[in-house]
Amino acid sequence: MSKFRIIPVLDILNSKAVHAKKGERAKYQPINLKLFQSSNPIEIVEVLKQKINFKEFYIADLDAIIKKKPNIDILMKILTIPEVKIMIDPGIINRNDLLIYSGLKLNKLILGLETIENIEIIEESLEIFGQNRIIVSIDMYKEELNTNITELKSDNPLQVIRRIEKFGVKEIILLDLYRVGQKVGGIPPLYLEIRKNYKGSILIGGGIKDFNDILMYKNKEFSGILIATALYDGSIDIQKVKNMCLF
Repeated sequence: MSKFRIIPVLDILNSKAVHAKKGERAKYQPINLKLFQSSNPIEIVEVLKQKINFKEFYIADLDAIIKKKPNIDILMKILTIPEVKIMIDPGIINRNDLLIYSGLKLNKLILGLETIENIEIIEESLEIFGQNRIIVSIDMYKEELNTNITELKSDNPLQVIRRIEKFGVKEIILLDLYRVGQKVGGIPPLYLEIRKNYKGSILIGGGIKDFNDILMYKNKEFSGILIATALYDGSIDIQKVKNMCLF
């Protein structure tokens, strides 16, 4: 089995790192924590790399998702930090959006069900980027799909995952916006059902409460977690995370 990944999350809004909670984006405020001296995304990546040896980061560019104004300059500067790998959700809608990011040295591009205009965009992304550089985010709210794609509205998350697996999607994120920033803990039964039925890599976003949650997901053979709140507010011992990242 491949190494379990602990991936810090940066939500960027108004070009600052913000604290996300329950998907209520109008209420997001800049990060203000002792671990960081500012809400500058570039500085935060540098601090996390230096203090915890994180090298893989998840970025949600909310300026791109909400306002269609991507933070390309910030992204380009982060990509110059040695050894750092980036996966980014910039609110991909159509093929034109794919082409904007095709020339950047991203580790992975995320396609969110919340934003893509049709399911065919997933197939196009695989052709442009290749299987190993595309992640599909199964966007949900209280385990219900969060999507504007008409043909998916009557499907449940597992049904959608089975459809995109046939396209050749090798990696997905289970992202329930209601769980984001909540530290509710535990593994939803739906996630276990998906793990049982999907052969690819599964990352989990939202709901991590403490270090025991991390161990639970690892033991259930998920591929990794995306984490922000519980890491940044001290709920999780940074040294334990650092030690786990070493193995």
